[in-house]
Amino acid sequence: MKIAIDGPAGAGKSTVAKQVAAKLRFVYIDTGAMYRALAWASQQEGLAAIDEHAVSTLLEKNRIKLQRDDQGDAQRVWWNEEDITAEIRTPQMSQLASIVAGHPRVRALMLDLQRALAEEGNVIMDGRDIGTHVLPDADVKIFLTASIEERATRRLAELQQKGVETSLEALMEEIAERDKRDSEREVAPLKQAEDAILVDTTGRSIEQIVDQILHICQKTGESAK
Repeated sequence: MKIAIDGPAGAGKSTVAKQVAAKLRFVYIDTGAMYRALAWASQQEGLAAIDEHAVSTLLEKNRIKLQRDDQGDAQRVWWNEEDITAEIRTPQMSQLASIVAGHPRVRALMLDLQRALAEEGNVIMDGRDIGTHVLPDADVKIFLTASIEERATRRLAELQQKGVETSLEALMEEIAERDKRDSEREVAPLKQAEDAILVDTTGRSIEQIVDQILHICQKTGESAK
């Protein structure tokens, strides 16, 4: 079974997908982390995120690896032999990832990597174009959303736990800017697939969302028998 979870930044995709994957014993694939990894590597190399040729060439010559953390259900992200899991989870990497993800050549290369990962078994993959572009034949398609204020509030709490100082207003502005950029890009823009189920997470707990998606998966599995 292939499960696609899409939605804008801060809607809870990764958190929900990890928990659903753990309960179903599926492989979890965080596509956003792949773009963050490339954004981080581009910065390390002194490349401009808007330079499509340079960034895509960098991706072609290196390797991104996603690995389940032996200490739990978290996912480790590697650039070649370097674990960059912590380094890519910053507001700056979030913004740079959105820029590099807008390059057609980068998306084409990532598409091949992501589809290859999806062939390894039962998977749950989250991102912004999974149900519309990466896995259009997914058995279950979910589109998670939430208000900008709620998404910014969640992100603020995450960053404060990591000791990163910012404000709710600044995060709301960043999220609104990213929503606009992701929705308006020419290649595989952020949008809800026609056959995706809309799930609004505003004011709801992670447990409630996970239970709802598990129920959807169970119904899909039963109807497929």
